[in-house]
Amino acid sequence: MPFLLQHSIEESAQRFAEREAFRCNGHALDYASLAEQSSRLANVLVEHGVKRGDRVGVLMHKGLELPVTIYGIMKAGAAYVPIDPAAPAERILFLIEDCGLRHLVVSSSRQKLAVSLASRSETLRCIVGGKAKPEARPDAELEVVHIPWASVHDASAEPPDVRLVDDDLAYVMVTSGSTGAPKGLMHTHRSGRAYAELSAYEYGVRYDDRLGNHSPLHFDMSTFEYLTGPLVGATTVIIPEEVTMFPRSLAELIERERLTFWYSVPLALIQLLLSGGIEERDLSSLRWVLFGGEPFPAKHLARLTELWPQARFSNSYGPAEVNQCTAYHLPEGAWPAEHPVPIGQVWRGAEGLVLDEHDDEVTPGEPGELLIRAPTMMRGYWRRPDLNERAFFVRQRVDGLEEVFYRTGDLVVERDDGELLFLGRRDRQVKVRGYRIELDEVESVVGAETGVAEAAVVCVRADDSPAELIAVVLPRDGTHCDPTELQRGARARLPGYAVPSRFEVVSELPRTGTGKIDRRALTERYSSAGGTGATRS
Repeated sequence: MPFLLQHSIEESAQRFAEREAFRCNGHALDYASLAEQSSRLANVLVEHGVKRGDRVGVLMHKGLELPVTIYGIMKAGAAYVPIDPAAPAERILFLIEDCGLRHLVVSSSRQKLAVSLASRSETLRCIVGGKAKPEARPDAELEVVHIPWASVHDASAEPPDVRLVDDDLAYVMVTSGSTGAPKGLMHTHRSGRAYAELSAYEYGVRYDDRLGNHSPLHFDMSTFEYLTGPLVGATTVIIPEEVTMFPRSLAELIERERLTFWYSVPLALIQLLLSGGIEERDLSSLRWVLFGGEPFPAKHLARLTELWPQARFSNSYGPAEVNQCTAYHLPEGAWPAEHPVPIGQVWRGAEGLVLDEHDDEVTPGEPGELLIRAPTMMRGYWRRPDLNERAFFVRQRVDGLEEVFYRTGDLVVERDDGELLFLGRRDRQVKVRGYRIELDEVESVVGAETGVAEAAVVCVRADDSPAELIAVVLPRDGTHCDPTELQRGARARLPGYAVPSRFEVVSELPRTGTGKIDRRALTERYSSAGGTGATRS
């Protein structure tokens, strides 16, 4: 019998029925209640047409309904698709149509938005969630069923009899795409389960641990708390969005909840260090601090390791396509302020290759692209055979079988001690505050604005400051482009983290010898001298 992700909460409910599975805002959900409520939701979804292999959208703010939702969806035989509740309506509508979502589970705060989107969608037919059934919309061409949360509690508490295998889809994580449209990463129960098991082993996660869930569900880092925590019966403390915005409130929550595990992008830890007043707090409960998503400035890491000597620190690396694949565990003591942090070695159960541009293996000390083969690897990109063809590298074995590796697009070099150092990206993908952004997607949106002839978007990082996106715009002849209006237009079509913080309107763009925009020159220009006439977000 396959071991599916939802079996984690069923087993933990048998072993630790009254143990808190998730906490949020002072309220708790034990494992017995999580297993029961997720089964009720699963039965409602099945009753209203959810079938094995369907995708179900999750448009929710953080709260205790979130784990009920994702495990309820998986129990119904479907895959959950996290949607950023703060994303522009047009982007959400695109995801609904692209993923073929017929069902959407929403929190009360997103109910009106969901109903509005349903009236425009060609696929969405059922909304689960909200406090009450909304008024009928006369402009809707097809009726959309709405099921309030209260009615879910009346459904059967026995999980529905849905036959699944571990290669069935469990979730689709949507990330930025290079063609102007997002792309979905298809993860199966096998890949999600493998990540939960490997991460629990790598970091020694125990049933008595308390994990701080800082990342939103649509950010791949959240799988550590939502999948690994329940596997071992640990307690996950969901940190509300409003708390993550204020470092002092965040530090107070860590102290009050006695968190033992922390996992976030470096920026959140830097903000805690600089503005959280952590010297005044008793944060001795922290025993393991994980960070990833972008390089951690060494001078800040040095100070943090000095303040939290009781905690172990690890740099966790891995694109969302493989969940995670390497880890570097910092040695005890304060980290040297002048040393970059390696991404470590490929962890147990995975294999890595470092190849040159000809797909030949490089020798240690030479840079190359990191490729990964692991059970945590995605099945592929949703409805994107073109991307799948480029994303995977197939190596023939002597026995005729094939080994499939994922091309990370990250350049690394292996040090003498076997540790890998991250050097940068091969393509135009960047990470800003932990979010993966395709610069080509942002350029496509900015370039589509009225009056814009050409647009170039570059990522600039000065010293230890966070990375910054700058959009450089060349107006059409005789057209005036207002940077404020351009930024407003971008906000309507891009998630907030992908909107450039500066817009520069120029009379000409630097060119290469072949007439292409010289983005390297633009990056150097704004890295060294900054810009004039810029709009900052």
